[in-house]
Amino acid sequence: MQSQTQTAPDETAPVIQITGLHKAYGQLEVLKGVSLTAPRGNVISLIGSSGSGKSTLLRCCNLLENSQQGQILFDGEAVRWKGQGANRHPADRAQVTRFRTNLSMVFQQFNLWSHMTILQNVMEAPVTVLGEDRAEVEQRARALLAKVGIGDKCEAWPAQLSGGQQQRAAIARALCMQPRALLFDEPTSALDPELQQEVVKVIKDLAGEHRTMLIVTHDMRLAADVSDHVVFLHQGVICEEGPPDTLFGNPQSERLQQFLSATMAA
Repeated sequence: MQSQTQTAPDETAPVIQITGLHKAYGQLEVLKGVSLTAPRGNVISLIGSSGSGKSTLLRCCNLLENSQQGQILFDGEAVRWKGQGANRHPADRAQVTRFRTNLSMVFQQFNLWSHMTILQNVMEAPVTVLGEDRAEVEQRARALLAKVGIGDKCEAWPAQLSGGQQQRAAIARALCMQPRALLFDEPTSALDPELQQEVVKVIKDLAGEHRTMLIVTHDMRLAADVSDHVVFLHQGVICEEGPPDTLFGNPQSERLQQFLSATMAA
């Protein structure tokens, strides 16, 4: 059974709302007061050059990293903090666990457990973290693996799958938690172009279902195709943001123009 402390989500609030977020590693300031909103059912893509703060923002959102200043709200509920500055950390571990179970993250390197079959990988968290019925989870897991196109790989080991198949298994694993939002950290960058398209198709299908997603990506075509809103980060600040047609079709800042010119030419 899921924890009894879980409160009903505020369906009128954005799934994720970040205000004035600051994150530094020692003297290196990575995020300099970033604010971002992910309304329910929207896809938000984060673009920018390496080191711009995209992945750090995603990890702060999921509380894998502690930010030093600013607010993070999930379904209208604010993260409770204790301490200040470099000593700030979440005050309520149960709240962190509850938030994370509703913010499923898909990493660049798949992060599948090598000693488990693909089906076991997908089932593990709902059974052990949420305490759900194993038979029900298995039925859902098999359906999700079929949904992402690898229903025939349930009994295979991760090492027996291609990179694209492993990433699709990782997406099925994230979906099996039935999260409020999906967070993707460069989901295609570890794959060769042919395998990238397998994963892009799955993400496009999910976007078509109006799932709330935050996607960090270097794939401008993916960002343009699936996003409701695109955020361009540069040196830890939001340099420009807006609908994909506007951002890609009529970039206003010189820095975004340079970035798109270099990215599209690559």
